[in-house]
Amino acid sequence: MCGIFAIHGIEQPANHRTHAIACSKKLRHRGPDWSGCYVGREAILVHERLAIVGVDTGAQPLLSEDGKVILAVNGEIYNHLALRQSLGPNIKFKTHSDCEPILALYKKHDKELCSLLDGMFSFVLLDESVTPSRIIAARDPIGITTLYQGWSSKKPEAVYFASELKALANDCDKIISFPPGHVYDSRDNSTTRYYTPSWWSGDLEGDAATIPTTKADLELIRTTLEDAVRKRLMSEVPYGVLLSGGLDSSLIASISARETEKVAQAQYELRQKKLKELSSGPSTPVLASELTTVVAWPQLHSFSIGLENSPDLIAARKAAHFLGTVHHEYVFTVQEGLDAIPDVIYHLETFDVTTVRASTPMYLLSRKIKAMGVKMVLSGEGSDEILGGYLYFHAAPDAKSFHQECVKRVKNLHTADCLRANKSTMAWGLEARVPFLDKTFLEVAMNVDPKEKMFSKGSSQGVDEDGCPRMEKYILRKAFDCSPDGKPYLPRSILWRQKEQFSDGVGYSWIDGIKDHAATVVSDEAFADRASRWPNDSPDTKEAYYIRDIFESLFPSEAAASTAIRWIPRGDWGCASDPSGRSVSIHTAAYGNMD
Repeated sequence: MCGIFAIHGIEQPANHRTHAIACSKKLRHRGPDWSGCYVGREAILVHERLAIVGVDTGAQPLLSEDGKVILAVNGEIYNHLALRQSLGPNIKFKTHSDCEPILALYKKHDKELCSLLDGMFSFVLLDESVTPSRIIAARDPIGITTLYQGWSSKKPEAVYFASELKALANDCDKIISFPPGHVYDSRDNSTTRYYTPSWWSGDLEGDAATIPTTKADLELIRTTLEDAVRKRLMSEVPYGVLLSGGLDSSLIASISARETEKVAQAQYELRQKKLKELSSGPSTPVLASELTTVVAWPQLHSFSIGLENSPDLIAARKAAHFLGTVHHEYVFTVQEGLDAIPDVIYHLETFDVTTVRASTPMYLLSRKIKAMGVKMVLSGEGSDEILGGYLYFHAAPDAKSFHQECVKRVKNLHTADCLRANKSTMAWGLEARVPFLDKTFLEVAMNVDPKEKMFSKGSSQGVDEDGCPRMEKYILRKAFDCSPDGKPYLPRSILWRQKEQFSDGVGYSWIDGIKDHAATVVSDEAFADRASRWPNDSPDTKEAYYIRDIFESLFPSEAAASTAIRWIPRGDWGCASDPSGRSVSIHTAAYGNMD
């Protein structure tokens, strides 16, 4: 991932170059490897690069062969090799960047190119072959990457784009989080949806016209998730996995470990072949330099964080030992977390309590990971929304309500878990990839009959014919309960471990620590006056007040505040407004001994 900043529709853009670069500099934590700027007739595009694919040649903005189409991208295009091949031999590419095929796709398919991309991306493309120049901007289907769009009453003809709010906050008095799965076109000033999967219907509240009735195909669930992980290991730099010891991250780690082992073995065999050719005197000489480029990828590294003896640290340690990863665990203190909160809110650009709670340990861990030279990690976000894994889902009154809540949560991922995973890692120039949000996996999992996803609490949950509890995310657990090669994916105690909110799993005293701190810094008088200070989204706890106060000190405008959305469970299902797992009555220490 990278950082992008763009302005379109301005006169004498060269006069705005210095200011545009200053705005883009606020995004440099996202792309510390290189900066690029293009000044056009009516536009400026600036790019801050984090080099992961096409490291030597992929600096941006990218230009078409005739120099008239200019592109700045934040993200990764996993099917870029297939796209290059589909474009035919007449297309000449200048770089090895996974993003460059977008230029040729635009000339062939115009803005319909977006549906051809398989990846996580936000991009701004400037076409100067037409007058006036045209700009299109798009965001990936779910909003894994971040993108904001803004307007200024001082420059009513201009439109702004940036990867983060902070680059627009001082210039724009209207700002939106650009909608995922949409494309903007300056030609008619339209923003239209390009992502229309079979399960996507209704509005952002999740209302669905039809409820799926497809029986869960466990083998298909397993193979599509494996494919999703495999394509996300596309990298020219060291990578690892975030491992909390919960189901989702542990499955991603397990699949990654298997795939990394395959890559290492293939590279070893290739190296041995070249050595054999060299020793036998091949007709085509093998250069010694070729051997240095064929190096087995290092053993997979895994990373976890928590308070001393927290549930996540203990479970992650067990999973890592089973998988054979090189495991790194980091212990933080409540005070270290509290000290980081202002910086976390600056990078997150939200006042949502759940997101701040969960992002703080992730932010601290990302700093440690980047210090080791790792630039990319795989993570487990998205599974709970797709499969109804949050503990409050047990209260769903029926299958229709369960499915509609899943759809709603997936549609709003860009406001919560995707935002957290993207911004808390990219604060340190670390890219997080999320296999559960693969388009193909979504198509499979979101079309499963919700009756097969539902679960009950306590002793009423029941067990299947193999004695496995019908707990949250049962079909995912069952899909990986056995392996075609006979080698278990995970220990049963991990595979059937109950859901923990990430902010709970790192140690329950983390949440208690934030609440206690907020109680000391927010007076009763100030809290009582909260509705007067913030009529919209008024904080309902001192913790929320404390976080909102910090947010306002960093981003004081109403335009900035309007982009933040709060994550809360379904109140009409009888759930507490506090999203901690402990506030949900289903939560227990364990579902029994699954060792």
